[in-house]
Amino acid sequence: MDGKPLIPAGPDEQEDRLVVPGLDPAASDPFTVFRAGRLPGWALVRHQFDATEVGDVDAAVEAAFATSGDAIRAGQRVCLGIGSRGIDRIAEVARAAVRAVRARGGEPFCIPAMGSHGGATAEGQLEVLASLGVTPESIGCEIRSSMETDQIGQVDGSIPVFFDHHALTEADVVIPINRVKPHTDFSGPVESGLLKMIAIGFGKQRGADTFHRQGFAAFAELIPAVGQYSLGHVNIPFGLALVENGYSRLRRIEAVPAAAIWDRERELRDEADGAIARLPVAIVDVLILDRIGKDVSGLGMDSNVVGRYYTGPTGRGPTIQRIIVRDLTEQTEGNAVGLGMADIALRRAVEQMDAGRTYMNCITAKTPEGARIPLTVDTDRAALDLALACCIKVEPATARIVRILDTKHLEWLYVSEALLPEVLAQGGSTVVAGPAPIGFDARDAFSDELPG
Repeated sequence: MDGKPLIPAGPDEQEDRLVVPGLDPAASDPFTVFRAGRLPGWALVRHQFDATEVGDVDAAVEAAFATSGDAIRAGQRVCLGIGSRGIDRIAEVARAAVRAVRARGGEPFCIPAMGSHGGATAEGQLEVLASLGVTPESIGCEIRSSMETDQIGQVDGSIPVFFDHHALTEADVVIPINRVKPHTDFSGPVESGLLKMIAIGFGKQRGADTFHRQGFAAFAELIPAVGQYSLGHVNIPFGLALVENGYSRLRRIEAVPAAAIWDRERELRDEADGAIARLPVAIVDVLILDRIGKDVSGLGMDSNVVGRYYTGPTGRGPTIQRIIVRDLTEQTEGNAVGLGMADIALRRAVEQMDAGRTYMNCITAKTPEGARIPLTVDTDRAALDLALACCIKVEPATARIVRILDTKHLEWLYVSEALLPEVLAQGGSTVVAGPAPIGFDARDAFSDELPG
């Protein structure tokens, strides 16, 4: 090496790959020296979770509104806030909420309540909603998207509180609709949910940036403070809280009155934490993620599942030595936040990164680590070989390897032979196929496919 940095090849160059000084750019795999002599076999396992699920979304939303919908009077303009997460059947929920508002004589419209997501542009936020199936046609009402906010006050003497301009000036009633769950960046009595959407989602990029400037350590106190302040200055009679089961399917739809949000959201957060899907193992040498994305988790991969954050282990487990990322989801629209938590990535995942969307998200969240580029290779075989080579005290033939679609979908997984006894001992898991050798095709891509 001559000390020069790794340089991405330009768009006009024939070789669309990283140019590494001192290595032959024509070599199909310059790291064959690290190729494992023998890999373990793995088995396809199906892991079962609590399947409690909302069957009829329309009926569940109407039942929720029946408990609090009398706060909506005929002729009132009602703003529904919809976020950027890949919530189960969110378009159905939004459509049912629109119908419930109209049934009570209200005039509904929606806004994207997602902070800086979508590249912090009005058009980008509409694109995010559309990728989730939320369009004016699908939900039956207008979507008003803007990054304009108004400052409605301040908390702690110096922290300004922002709120979406459309919601503040064009609505008589505002109703946030959001999933309640453990957050990926901080711990507290309330984490992801109604209060966070009220405090940050409706604050758009200005509000999100102001919030994140205080650091995640302040979120546990700041979210309740800003959320409660907004509840006292904006007519938010209730929020529609959503909780998912271990299959990422809706298990609860509940209208939570404003006066009860602080207490009830803590209970729903605990329910969601108990229902969240987790890996049925404590120690993993190599975890292979087929995809990451903002529709999977705010971090691209859920820290509650992988047991790590940018700063290191979360302390909750599992313990994972190395993580491979194979691809980005289509719905993430090039937002590759979380790639920096991986150790190895396939080139296709890296090259799909939209720098504008990713950087805006990372800068607003004050976590530039999220956009760091891992070791980048062209094939699954090279990724696995390098991941194993980077492990400590691990023999490839007996390595503890797990492969999943993403951290939101953990029903199906490939588990190496060394892990099978532990997985089966946990209960709820069944071997569907194998064990068999890890298969690769002529291009060194995995030939084994995960259902789903």
